[in-house]
Amino acid sequence: MKPLLRIRFLIKPYLWQIFASLLILAALTGLSLVVPQIIQQVIDEGIARAETDFLFKAALLLLGLGLLTAALTGFQRYITQWVAGHVGYDLRNRLYDHIQQLSFSFHDHEQTGQLISRCIEDVRSVQNFIGSSIIDIIQIIFTLVGALAIMLSENWQLTLIAITPVVPLIMMTSRFGTKISKFFFRVDQTLGALSSRLQENVTGAQVVRAFAREDYEVERFDQSNRAYYDARITVINQWSRIMPTTDFLVSLSTMLLLWFGGNMVVQKTLTVGELVAFNAYVVMLAEPARRLTWLVNAGGEASAGAKRALEVLDTKPEITSPAEAVDLGTLHGKVEFEHVSLTYTGEKTASLVDVNLVAEPNQLVALIGMTGSGKTSLINLIPRFYDVTAGAVRVDGQDVRDLDLVALRKQIGIVLQTSLLFSDSIKENIAYGRPDASMDEIIAAAKAAQAHDFIEEMSEGYETVVGERGITLSGGQRQRVAIARALLMNPRILILDDSLSSVDTQTEKLIQEALDKLMEGRTTFVIAHRLSTVRRADKIVVMDKGRIVQVGTHAALLAEDGLYREIHDLQLKE
Repeated sequence: MKPLLRIRFLIKPYLWQIFASLLILAALTGLSLVVPQIIQQVIDEGIARAETDFLFKAALLLLGLGLLTAALTGFQRYITQWVAGHVGYDLRNRLYDHIQQLSFSFHDHEQTGQLISRCIEDVRSVQNFIGSSIIDIIQIIFTLVGALAIMLSENWQLTLIAITPVVPLIMMTSRFGTKISKFFFRVDQTLGALSSRLQENVTGAQVVRAFAREDYEVERFDQSNRAYYDARITVINQWSRIMPTTDFLVSLSTMLLLWFGGNMVVQKTLTVGELVAFNAYVVMLAEPARRLTWLVNAGGEASAGAKRALEVLDTKPEITSPAEAVDLGTLHGKVEFEHVSLTYTGEKTASLVDVNLVAEPNQLVALIGMTGSGKTSLINLIPRFYDVTAGAVRVDGQDVRDLDLVALRKQIGIVLQTSLLFSDSIKENIAYGRPDASMDEIIAAAKAAQAHDFIEEMSEGYETVVGERGITLSGGQRQRVAIARALLMNPRILILDDSLSSVDTQTEKLIQEALDKLMEGRTTFVIAHRLSTVRRADKIVVMDKGRIVQVGTHAALLAEDGLYREIHDLQLKE
């Protein structure tokens, strides 16, 4: 239960509401403890002496207590659920915000389905525990203390007899609680894996259909589903072992009370009303003891959920802004790589080895090389998506590790190799980096990216909502919208990571002509596989196995007998 104790910081803002809820809970417990005393008086005074007037007054009193209990219960449950809802809301927001801050290296190794499961299912289990189970546990404690105090004051011998079976029940439930959270953690892990499998399959539905692998994917999902099912069954088996014992011990307590208490009534040392009241208090003790198993079950699930949520919150972002970040103001655009090496977390082979490169302001620098040569790794260091293992990346003479991340990235426009669009209007997608942009600015960016014409042809123009990941657009259309999104930011440094790979030759030509004008006054890095895209670059950088093997212009590199010429000849033959 340690993870549940660690999330107590979530309830601190709601201490007054919790205090009010506990006061009402104490009042409700007091009312429930009074009822057996009234019933005892009804039996011993009203029924035994045939005093109908007393019975009428007692009935009205019980009715009034019932109405008051109902009102207080509703109000108390409302406050509790209100607090639980806010705690769930706060925890979910904290998780989401923290995930946004975590470095790319975290997302490289974490499954999307696991993160979704932690934000939804694990938070739900914690919220449910705070909204229901924890209040029930507190009520059980109030009831146990109150009922035992009354029973001991009335007849301590009969009290000891009645509660004898309850003691081992509480001890057994406590041991069960320490063990069940481990099983629930396994349940949550398998549920996260199941979510990942489902998310991956839905996302890749086109690939699955294209290769006719539906049966294979159904089998893989069935395996994940079976693992989740087995984990749940393990919990049920553990729970089913303790429940029969719980019921038996509660029944044993009632049997002992009736046997010994009945003899006391026969011997005139105990009244019938006192026996009935005693039985009511034993039921008060036994029922919470029976519910305790359920509550421990819920506590174990919540503890596992809290543990998984805390695993994310405890993960520190590897890349953060320094405490005293250097303010560069508006960038000029000079980028320097000084003896840069990079090895990704968990990898043995370096992706970049001793790279030295200088890009002057307003230069167009093209990166070319075989797949896996380190092109994308190199440009990912400029906005500091990753930190170098050795060396330094400098912008305008300042190490990027000394700059504020937000200020740096706001002046870098990026069009990634896979252009991701959100399930929103085209206008909102283009204005994603600048939500305050005017419609005229959005249209100007779209025209520059050669996207305006096809947008205007759509039924709702710029208000057209694209599907998830922009699936309703063609690859070329998605790429042009992504380019417009980057251009709208008017960045000082522009990064195009193979961003023209999804457009046809004619569209590529139109976009390239627009980019030629827009590249003026900014430093541009272009990754491309087609030489037609890079031949006009001021500097072409040829990479191989994480190293720079050639640097020069198109004409100069063709004159050399090197990798660039090999790539050129290969594409020419094709």
